[in-house]
Amino acid sequence: MKIVFTGGGTGGHFTPIIAIAEALSDLVREEHLIAPNLYYLAPTPYDEKALFENSIVYIHIPAGKMRRYASFRNVTDSFTTIAGTIAAILTLFRIYPDVVVSKGGYGSVPTVLAAHLLRIPILIHESDAKPGRANLLAAPWAEKIAVAFDSAAVYFPAKIQKRIARTGIPIRKALMRIEMEGARQYLGLERGVPTVVILGGSQGSVKINETVLSALPELVTLANVIHQTGSANFNSVEAIAKVILSGHPHADRYHPFNYLDQTSLQRAAGVADLVISRAGATSIAEIGLWKKPAILIPIPESVSHDQRTNAYAYARTGAAIVLEEENLASHLLVAEVKRILDDHELALRMGKAAEGFTDPDAARILAREVLAIALPHEA
Repeated sequence: MKIVFTGGGTGGHFTPIIAIAEALSDLVREEHLIAPNLYYLAPTPYDEKALFENSIVYIHIPAGKMRRYASFRNVTDSFTTIAGTIAAILTLFRIYPDVVVSKGGYGSVPTVLAAHLLRIPILIHESDAKPGRANLLAAPWAEKIAVAFDSAAVYFPAKIQKRIARTGIPIRKALMRIEMEGARQYLGLERGVPTVVILGGSQGSVKINETVLSALPELVTLANVIHQTGSANFNSVEAIAKVILSGHPHADRYHPFNYLDQTSLQRAAGVADLVISRAGATSIAEIGLWKKPAILIPIPESVSHDQRTNAYAYARTGAAIVLEEENLASHLLVAEVKRILDDHELALRMGKAAEGFTDPDAARILAREVLAIALPHEA
């Protein structure tokens, strides 16, 4: 049995693939099946360590982006997508998998097109409340369409509604549990002080970083601050923070990280009293599982079609508040952080409201569906 995964180049596309691969490994072991050969076809490997740990072979397939604004690069990137489709046809013909699982994003388009041309079964998963263009393109060819939000289903054609099921968002096994024991020592946090965890998305956020830096003297007066800056921004953020907090009595409460690996994220979630985050669907699903109050700062609609819709869909549960990026200012961020940290009952209500939003069985549900498609095709 051979299974191909494909998706765009962000953590929101990549980490659910790892979660499905983990669930597949559990199921084949439990049901005494021969372990499938797993492949990941995309423009970049994103996280080579995670691929290696889950025995997934990475194969480079180029893909061009289609921007939502006029740009000559849309023309040049269309040729990249054509080249990627040819490469994907040759690769899939050689592997000839039993199913292609797509998470959407620009990186999935060549592989999904190739799978359709070769008549290979396709399963797509849409994490966002409003589907992306890649999954809308692939939907008519897909045998099964999994969605995380009920609202996503209405965007797909009426004639394929019977193929759609709400499964939730696959979450990596490790992030379904949080680690409290030893977390404060591991992260170097001051005891007896609340902790705010700031997640700027898989690539970091310049706007969030700038706002946090402006608010830093007040934030560290209120709490320990764990700040994921993004790798590209880390050195500049760390250097500026040292200047801003020079001589501040609570400077050692600020803890910047370029990237929170699995262990660090488990422990940060374990001690968090409040999470400030972008509004990627996977990030929201993880926060929902942790049952932590949240402040969501979605990427503007002009840049990303999905995050604002995701943020308000989650906020309607009462588990989060939304701060629009265009209104984001240091004094507003500090005021909302202080309001939640100072009101213990509010924080408890917000955490409780998150209960049930994320389905912890989503990865197993999808893995079972992948096997249900792949096994008859293999035979």
